[in-house]
Amino acid sequence: MREGIFAKEKDVVRAVDEVSFTIDEGETLALVGESGCGKTTLGRLLLRLLEPTSGTVRFQGANIFELDRKVMQELRREMQIIFQDPIASLNPRKTVRHILSQPYTLHDTVGRDELETKVFELLELVGLTPPHLYVDRYPQEFSGGQRQRIGIARAMALRPRFIVADEPVSALDVSVRAQILNLMSSLQEKFGLTYLFTTHDLAVVRSVSRRVAVMYLGKFVELAEVNELYNCPLHPYTKALFSATPVPDPKRTRSRRKIILAGDVPSPINPPAGCRFNTRCTHAREICKKTDPPLEELRDGHLVACHLVRVAI
Repeated sequence: MREGIFAKEKDVVRAVDEVSFTIDEGETLALVGESGCGKTTLGRLLLRLLEPTSGTVRFQGANIFELDRKVMQELRREMQIIFQDPIASLNPRKTVRHILSQPYTLHDTVGRDELETKVFELLELVGLTPPHLYVDRYPQEFSGGQRQRIGIARAMALRPRFIVADEPVSALDVSVRAQILNLMSSLQEKFGLTYLFTTHDLAVVRSVSRRVAVMYLGKFVELAEVNELYNCPLHPYTKALFSATPVPDPKRTRSRRKIILAGDVPSPINPPAGCRFNTRCTHAREICKKTDPPLEELRDGHLVACHLVRVAI
């Protein structure tokens, strides 16, 4: 991707590079990493909200980038997104009635006489009851948590099978986060939803996901079951992330060694040669600076991209 009128041919940003994974039906895969690592871009690629320069995304066996416009439009009923910012994602000039009616009218799935019933059902589904108190109000009249419930209701309108949740609780107060997470969990259980849940908050991950992928500068560096990753992180970057995560146990907090990463994340326009983490890794060796380690399964279901970890195991 190049931006700006003076951008050069070589100024290409590989926001997502050589990432390969699957998400099982009914599963929540958490995707964690620092801001700018490519989480949002990856989520939007999975929904074909962005077009890739190469690669495939397969949904129900079909490569979505090969589908024509009509087939893709039909498939979009199965794939939805919950945006990070509940303020920016809702049109301030439209009422909740109009916002929640749009999915039905755009896909022509419900007659006009049924629209109000469907909208009321959505509001009840996300806990905004009684619906008649909310349906004719504007987004700015709601709290952040209520706005995110409206965003979730919109995503659920067409009963999708797969939802990209792009940091859905990061903009909310701590007291509201648990309510939204519980709502998403209950909807998953009720409708058999599959989630890609992107976040930079590791405290959230354990309560929502079965597996966790750790992303750094456009690449996966580790992928494992959530308990396996929490109990035995292997990649130096993953260890640093977990060391900075607050824990409610004072004894563990005092005994735990905090890993401070040196320097800043390199520019994605000019990433370092070899392992992209080598410029901030205190364990980096010569091979790390020359050869990019592949993401390999070193334990049952536990994949890591690190030369030194592979040698140690």
